[in-house]
Amino acid sequence: MEPGEDVSVVELRLSYRYIKDHPWVVTAVNGFLSAYFMEQPSFRVQRHFDELESGMHVWICEIPGTMKMTTLLRRLQADIPPCRYSQVTTEPTGPPQYVIDSHESS
Repeated sequence: MEPGEDVSVVELRLSYRYIKDHPWVVTAVNGFLSAYFMEQPSFRVQRHFDELESGMHVWICEIPGTMKMTTLLRRLQADIPPCRYSQVTTEPTGPPQYVIDSHESS
């Protein structure tokens, strides 16, 4: 990342239901994000963790200010089972959250 470059922090989340239906998808997303970093060095994963309260897997990512997260999500959808993604409204001070979930509600 170049000094002074505009950077945003976003959260990418996988729902518990989606992980339960497709347990291997956590490994697939890790691989995808690593490959994306190789392609776009200004993209970084700061942290990855399992959120115990919700059962979600969370990746906290740094993205360049010019990058559209929806572009990354559309590319990711080609590598994982059918899903939908949505941007979740958070506190004004919190980073934007994008949640990947199953198409169907259980």
